[in-house]
Amino acid sequence: MQTPELETPRLLLRPLSKTDSPVIQKYFDNWNIIKYIGAEVPWPYPSNGAKTHLKDILQKVKLSETYFWGIVLKDAGPEIIGVIEYRLSDSETDNRGFWLAEPFWGRGYMTETVVATQDYVFLELKVNRLVVRNAESNLGSRNVKKRCGAEQLERVPGEYLAGDEWEEVWEITKERWISIRDNSSFRRYRL
Repeated sequence: MQTPELETPRLLLRPLSKTDSPVIQKYFDNWNIIKYIGAEVPWPYPSNGAKTHLKDILQKVKLSETYFWGIVLKDAGPEIIGVIEYRLSDSETDNRGFWLAEPFWGRGYMTETVVATQDYVFLELKVNRLVVRNAESNLGSRNVKKRCGAEQLERVPGEYLAGDEWEEVWEITKERWISIRDNSSFRRYRL
């Protein structure tokens, strides 16, 4: 199944394409974003990094192992400001990753994105459980997880570009998501 377009009050979440690589390169090549990515990402980020990564991701999307959305502000044109990815193969130990361009931090865009995509993953794809991770020092990522119903399972050693540090492992289940999704705090994120 292909990644579908999703809509929220302020955002359009659309499938990524090869033409998105220049804007991904522009925003992702930022230490404040990339330092919380796994140590397998090179730094300094190579000039063709987004193009190479996007090619690999689009292949996984074709195999229905991955759902990958570009985040677009409805009132600002077609340029993406971040991405969210769900990796749903049985071998994955971290089912979701996301990043948002630094100029757009602190406005609730990622929470809005997660609300819409969790609805899709749990209610349309019938996934029962997601495991998600973040560097312990990545407070923004932790806060999105808490707001969107994840429960912390454990802390384990992790390797990030910024160095070794504790990693938080979280779980969000379909049952828990259904029980909290109609909470008044989420209504503002739904059409």
